[in-house]
Amino acid sequence: MVRNFHARVAFCTLGCKTNQYDTQSMKEQFTIRGYQIVDFESSADVYVINTCTVTNLADRKSRQAIAKAQKNNPEAIIAVVGCYSQRAANEIMALSGVDIVAGTTERSKIVDLVECYDKSKIVNAVSDVANNILFDEAPIRGHHEKTRAVLKIQDGCSQFCAYCIIPYVRGPVRSRKSVDIIMEAKNLAEAGYKEIVLTGIHIASYGKDLHDKDLLMLISEMHSIEGIERLRLGSLDPQLLTNQFIAEASRLPKLCPHFHVSLQSGSDRILKRMNRRYTTGQFADMVGELRTHVTDVALTTDVMVGFPGETDEDFENTLKFVNDTQFSRIHVFKYSDRQSTSASTFNDKITKAVKDERSKRLIELGNRLEHNFVQAFIGKEVSVLVEDTSIQYENCVEGYTSNYNKVIIHNLFDQLGKIVTVVPSLVKNGVLFVN
Repeated sequence: MVRNFHARVAFCTLGCKTNQYDTQSMKEQFTIRGYQIVDFESSADVYVINTCTVTNLADRKSRQAIAKAQKNNPEAIIAVVGCYSQRAANEIMALSGVDIVAGTTERSKIVDLVECYDKSKIVNAVSDVANNILFDEAPIRGHHEKTRAVLKIQDGCSQFCAYCIIPYVRGPVRSRKSVDIIMEAKNLAEAGYKEIVLTGIHIASYGKDLHDKDLLMLISEMHSIEGIERLRLGSLDPQLLTNQFIAEASRLPKLCPHFHVSLQSGSDRILKRMNRRYTTGQFADMVGELRTHVTDVALTTDVMVGFPGETDEDFENTLKFVNDTQFSRIHVFKYSDRQSTSASTFNDKITKAVKDERSKRLIELGNRLEHNFVQAFIGKEVSVLVEDTSIQYENCVEGYTSNYNKVIIHNLFDQLGKIVTVVPSLVKNGVLFVN
């Protein structure tokens, strides 16, 4: 048992912003009990690894983090939590050094699990999430980011896309009560935060289980909170962005003109096979509405390559659609089998060499599109939330515009934590510079 008010605990977080929020919640639980939070690279008494399992690569990174923790301190308690644990508890328990395995609904018990551990056997605290219908309320009272805070508004997903393991490891949609969200947002405003990022596993589904709220109603309520100057939405499902949603959201000036909308494929045949519930035509119409209503909108996306059965023609259609849409930034990832998903049973898998080549081509296109988008802001006034001193550039600060362009500004150290208006004069590697 640890139960030492001077014990050191270190965290490693893999995956999405929702995991980042969950890690911050666990950090706060340990801090309340008197633990000291230390860097993951240092020697600690407890290591907590918050895992991701979206791809095989994510699994591998989780295993590497476990090995790193054991190397840092072979005597430490190693607790592995999150999505990979939920999916493959026995696999993780077989790894050297692992002491505690907890899934996606046990994070609120993490300190008790650590303090009750006696080294006699590995603890498996993973429980079934399939019938979990309540949001696990674990608010964060002491955010540690300087100017931008992540706020979790829901968990779970009920979409069951053919390739995605998330509904199996996170369970069904559970929305957080709006009164609790508003309370945490007000606390963040009082603490001096200027921007809040709303996150969750599938925030487009927010409120479907509450029956009296939806995402638009929530952000409309949050819009009135004094002190909060920016509201930013996490990843969105294209189906959320109806003409009505876009028209009403565009009238909320605090809502950032940055929409991350997952495309996944530019081939209607592949979209159908993925069990995505829209067509490229519908996606294109949505993009047109956004650009009609939202000035200087940034449209970022995720695109998968190498989905089973993806032909050369399908991929060329994706390249063309991405180029025609002129996304401001794309995240490219390669399909990998996830146990229990329907796509894992498909026989027409794509070879690694083909996936690598397609990924390379799409990333190159994405880099060109990003440069074009960012370059358009040279010589134009932009508002930047000055977040931190730049590590890479001497005598500079850095921050982001409302449409999520990174900006490096010479001096202005007295403006940290504030929103300033500047005129960029240069773009380099997708970053704007102000002299």
